[in-house]
Amino acid sequence: MIELLDDLPSDVIGFRAVGTVTASDYREVLDPAIDAAAASSGKLDLVLVIDDEFDHYSLGAMMEDAKLLGRPLSIWDRAAFVTDRDVLTGIAVAFGGLVPGEFRVFPLDRLDEAIAWVGKGAAARS
Repeated sequence: MIELLDDLPSDVIGFRAVGTVTASDYREVLDPAIDAAAASSGKLDLVLVIDDEFDHYSLGAMMEDAKLLGRPLSIWDRAAFVTDRDVLTGIAVAFGGLVPGEFRVFPLDRLDEAIAWVGKGAAARS
């Protein structure tokens, strides 16, 4: 499932992957939050956390994830991927250049730093 993160800076959205992430998690949680953020500020600043409670993405979730890059390039501002999973970190680093906007990977013990970095992007537009 995908959970929304609380207590984030203004115009920053955040998600935490828990257990198995499915396509319906994208349709019911992630996509509506992204649409609302883009409508509100015209930009997308987000934090994604994958910690020890995450198990895997379903095939449908992977397909939904690929659709995120189909959104207008102009909405992407900053995205932080926060995890201690070496395989996911490696994939994120390898493909991070394909992500529109600014993208950084942070370890879990630097979650607050990741949120602050994403928040600076949102604050710069205010």
